[in-house]
Amino acid sequence: MRDDLDKKLVEAFPKLYSKRGGSMQETCMYWGFECGDGWFQLLWDASEKLEALNNAGQNIKASQVKEKFGTLRFYINGGDEKADEIISAAEDRSAVTCEGCGEPGKLRGKYWLYTACDAHARKEDK
Repeated sequence: MRDDLDKKLVEAFPKLYSKRGGSMQETCMYWGFECGDGWFQLLWDASEKLEALNNAGQNIKASQVKEKFGTLRFYINGGDEKADEIISAAEDRSAVTCEGCGEPGKLRGKYWLYTACDAHARKEDK
């Protein structure tokens, strides 16, 4: 994810992403958001809901946010069933959202899976 989008998420949701500046020995958030810019909005939407839970007394910290097997993986420390539901919904949404641009997409690829719209799909996967 671009640095400016990374910064927007960290500044808007300081409790959730408080580990973003941590060392690589303590958190995978050291590496930032390991996904494409197209998932920014779905991360924003999930982050708003998770930060609201933090503001209601929970202590949820993102430990890693990345793409794996073509879809979003969002790992946290803390939280409850509601937090898990928010994350599951974002992960499900990533399977139909182009990681490159955020437009509707689908899971593609034979050996390396990714989610893309027709414009961002590899030629062999169209």
